[in-house]
Amino acid sequence: MNSPILQLLVLAGIAVFLILRLKNVLGTREGFENAEAPQPAANSTRRPDLEVIEGGPDRDITDHVEEGSAAAFALIEMKKAEASFGVGDFLQGARGAYEMILMGFERGNLAEIKPFLAEDVYETFAAVVESRESQGLTIEAEFIGVREMSLEDAEFDPKTGLAELTVKFLGELTSVVRNKGGEIIEGEKDKSKHQKDVWTFARTIGTNDPNWILVATGG
Repeated sequence: MNSPILQLLVLAGIAVFLILRLKNVLGTREGFENAEAPQPAANSTRRPDLEVIEGGPDRDITDHVEEGSAAAFALIEMKKAEASFGVGDFLQGARGAYEMILMGFERGNLAEIKPFLAEDVYETFAAVVESRESQGLTIEAEFIGVREMSLEDAEFDPKTGLAELTVKFLGELTSVVRNKGGEIIEGEKDKSKHQKDVWTFARTIGTNDPNWILVATGG
């Protein structure tokens, strides 16, 4: 094999190696992700609490809440109390919890989601489901996806370790309500709708229980 061809093969091998390394570092991004916030100007005021070893803010925090805000400070304290806590990891779990809990409520399968609900939230859900059943109403629902979600607020009590994170969801689903006779009295079977929810999840940071509990709902 002559020298020019050998050099080309070597260069091609190096290029493939670099592409694979870059992919492993960046990962694959999918879905409805927000564009990265612009970096603050060099002369801007920055809270020392948000500095990390590399000399910049913790992007796991500032990608989701405003730098220097009360929510950002609360997230910093959560990370200090539990090194494994990550905002991005929490939001990924919240996305899955939203679908599970929402569909459990729509379909009346509360037993499956009860462990993830605060007692008062469960009682509210149960009252609605009982009312539907007493009227002979049934709901057929299919979850399509979460179109948007954002972290709205964060609170942390360092004395008790109680953390509360509030998330806004924009979900898309199909849902119809049928009466005793099976007739559709609300919704359209083949037409999706958007649903806005603002949910607050709570957990005691630093404990062995990793589960976040839904403690408040709103729209």
